[in-house]
Amino acid sequence: FRKLFIMPEEEKLVNYYSCSYWKGKVPRQGWLYLSINHLCFYSYLLGKEAKLVIRWADITQLEKNATLLLPDMVCVSTRCSEHVFSVFLNINETFKLMEQLANIAMRQLLDNKGFEQDRSLPKLKKKSPKKVSALKRDLDARAKSERYRALFRLPKDEKLDGHTDCTLWTPFNKMHILGQMFVSTNYICFTSKEETVCSLIIPLREVTIVEKADSCNVLPSPLSISTKNKMTFLFANLKDRDFLVQRISDFLQQTTSKIYFEREITGSLSSSDDEVGTTMFICLLSRVPTATQALMTMYRRRSPEEFNPKLAKEFLKEQAWKNHFTEYGQGVCMYRTEKTKELVLQGIPENMRGELWLLFSGAINEMATHPGYYEDLVEKSMGKYNLATEEIERDLHRSLPEHPAFQNEMGIAALRRVLTAYAFRNPNIGYCQAMNIVTSVLLLYAKEEEAFWLLVALCERMLPDYYNTRVVGALVDQGVFEELAHVYVPQLYDCMQALSVISTISLSWFLTLFLSVMPFESAVVVVDCFFYEGIKVIFQLALSVLDANIHQLLSCKDDGEAMTILGRYLDSVTNKDSTLPPIPHLHSLLTDNRDPHPEVDIFKLVRISYEKFGSIRADVIEQMRFKQRLRVIQAIEDTTKRNVVRTIVTETPFSIDELEELYTLFKAEHLTSCYWGSTSNPMSRHDPSLPYLEQYRIDLEQFKVLFALLFPWACGTHTDDLALRVFRLLDHNADALINFREFISGLSVLCHGDLTEKLKFLYKIHILPGSQFIELCKTLYNMFSEDPNEQELYHATATVTSLLLEMGEVGKLFCSPAHKTDEDEDDEDDRIPDSSPKDTAMSSAMLISDDETKDDTSMSSYSVLSTGSHELDDKLQCEDIAEDTVLIRNGGPYAGDWAITFLQFLASVLTEQALVQYFEKPVEISARITNAKNVRKVGHQHMSLSDYEISLSD
Repeated sequence: FRKLFIMPEEEKLVNYYSCSYWKGKVPRQGWLYLSINHLCFYSYLLGKEAKLVIRWADITQLEKNATLLLPDMVCVSTRCSEHVFSVFLNINETFKLMEQLANIAMRQLLDNKGFEQDRSLPKLKKKSPKKVSALKRDLDARAKSERYRALFRLPKDEKLDGHTDCTLWTPFNKMHILGQMFVSTNYICFTSKEETVCSLIIPLREVTIVEKADSCNVLPSPLSISTKNKMTFLFANLKDRDFLVQRISDFLQQTTSKIYFEREITGSLSSSDDEVGTTMFICLLSRVPTATQALMTMYRRRSPEEFNPKLAKEFLKEQAWKNHFTEYGQGVCMYRTEKTKELVLQGIPENMRGELWLLFSGAINEMATHPGYYEDLVEKSMGKYNLATEEIERDLHRSLPEHPAFQNEMGIAALRRVLTAYAFRNPNIGYCQAMNIVTSVLLLYAKEEEAFWLLVALCERMLPDYYNTRVVGALVDQGVFEELAHVYVPQLYDCMQALSVISTISLSWFLTLFLSVMPFESAVVVVDCFFYEGIKVIFQLALSVLDANIHQLLSCKDDGEAMTILGRYLDSVTNKDSTLPPIPHLHSLLTDNRDPHPEVDIFKLVRISYEKFGSIRADVIEQMRFKQRLRVIQAIEDTTKRNVVRTIVTETPFSIDELEELYTLFKAEHLTSCYWGSTSNPMSRHDPSLPYLEQYRIDLEQFKVLFALLFPWACGTHTDDLALRVFRLLDHNADALINFREFISGLSVLCHGDLTEKLKFLYKIHILPGSQFIELCKTLYNMFSEDPNEQELYHATATVTSLLLEMGEVGKLFCSPAHKTDEDEDDEDDRIPDSSPKDTAMSSAMLISDDETKDDTSMSSYSVLSTGSHELDDKLQCEDIAEDTVLIRNGGPYAGDWAITFLQFLASVLTEQALVQYFEKPVEISARITNAKNVRKVGHQHMSLSDYEISLSD
């Protein structure tokens, strides 16, 4: 694989498959190679070789299609081409792997999280029938673990160890239910073959006894598991019971030792000097006041009207749940059945809401395994200020202002602590608008620490990528919703698309889980269902709202009218079971005074959504999310490129098309270094929170590659030395990284600068450090080595250098070493460092002038733009080269006496017409861009562009 596609050692092959590639109407039989970062195809047919290389990060669409001619077909689209592969032996396995690798690439574009192989996987047995690469096994294990975590709402670092078919005895209906047992490091889970019958989650921290029961004909190979709350679970029909018991015992032992370690640390207050101990028992000693009960219990308002009937209904709901707990168990180990779902759809009682939200979201597990974590975060984040805390302060008073709990400092302070603690826990998200609305509702029904862990579950598991600066997750689900609308309400879809209503409404609906568009007491019922069933409930409800208003929406003439219809409908959704007096809804206060919409019962709306759209499956949503994620992230990348080009186009002679191509090359080199190794951390070079121009930055090694491909002076063995000098000049803030603006500023001068600007640039890069004059001569000779007028330029260079040497010698006559003071000699030593350039030292002192403030009116401006500046005024001041700026030749005891000024250098070059013509000649960057894009070799010294067309060679 590496030999075929000239890949470096860092590029790991995952798997390869036999298939055909369709170029026009003719298929080419060959092999599809799937590596961590690239999709590659190779074919050798009738003496002709064909190669294709596509970077996963450049794929915009990946689809599995079927036609009469090609029943098994995979279409791979990039921004500039489409590729079709067919005739796979196992298309499902191949496509799943392709999806997974493309997903990893999208995650890297989103948050810089590259792929790291899991070294903890057990080795394959020698008798394994099929040879599978370690990377393929790793990716398969990841995919299974992701499905396992999503199915049972487990923490995001939980890894599935294995699963097996079995039966579970369910005491509530006296039956043995067929299903699968899943075992991981900290949990034993079960789900029935029929989805809705029963599921079970047993944390190992709750387990007291695991034992093999006696086998019989009715109950072969049984296994009994007992928990702390006196529940016993009986599994049977286990194929390899002994091995399973051993695995569970091993995990139990690890869990017990972890719990013992935590108790030992939290209990031993005498070890307060120990940093770990301090962290662990901070929950016991914390001086930070946190709310120990839900805000609703402190600010419950009761209305005397219709008081008793509503309370009676609430009491009946509570009683129904208590009966359910008696029959099915209570807490994290309860049997979750269709009956549980029915109770949720009828509405969770207010007193139990916080407890059940924790249970169904899985937040209860993270809270139980991180005692004292929240209090520790609160204490660490107190008094700290950054952009996130500023935004939090701004939005605190906009969070449910109509509710009395947030009309005083107690509720607002609790909200501040939770949001700030989460911003410090997850700086990649920090704080995003809409988090305040959701968190304020969580605080009403849950204790402060519980609200924090519910927020963690929302942001990191249940609504992935929703709450960040680019709300990628919400945009992805917006696309999914459009697809679902196309399938389930096709007659309305075209109309809604024309008015752009779906994209407008869905963002606010999804980001706040309807809390910002529905009356509060109705919206919390939606949150109840969401914590139990996940995002599918939100899609179902959104489709129900569209379906209920289909006739009015079809007659709309513009998006404003459609939005008004939907707004009035949602304002009319009521919860007649609520024991709270109606809280005025902010959205309804802003609508017009026309006749109110007839009331819509929230429970009826939820039930209709299940009846009409309950067939939507979670795994189908995940499949749609993948497709939309490709589209959304690539659209964001395209937007970033357009913004960068629009910002910089007025500052450079390059055209918009040229800038876009250069940006693509610049970003491609950054991406290549992310997974093929670099001297700097990718996280430091790509920060999506920075301004567009500074999001992607490259280091010296990456710059050398681009320098060799694009810069006109790159030639011969001196190229790397020259690249180092140019890099140091462009790296204005000396952080060993340059952004796109700095890169373009240097390239603009060398391609479109006038004679003076180019010579000034050349002079500047040889001032410090280096062997100055000698290095300048080397640069000039190498620069001309491939020019058609090479001999003439060499002769001109020899003439100029001789002239400069003579000037320097004349200068020596006017400078006597006897008059030098010790101080001057020290100064001289400081100004002439070691002559060899060092890659590790990034010098920021690029200019030496006796008087840096002196103007040089003969110099034209030089637009090298600094980091963080968006104005032409803030550019590298190359005008600072004044008449007395000197270039010093090393060598000899009196080397410091030999010097030439920039004006002398300029005047000397002007004496040779060949040199003048060379430096005045503009450089066509388009040819260099084309050459860079056509580079076929993919390696440390070569570019890896979006995709190479099939190349044929005899």
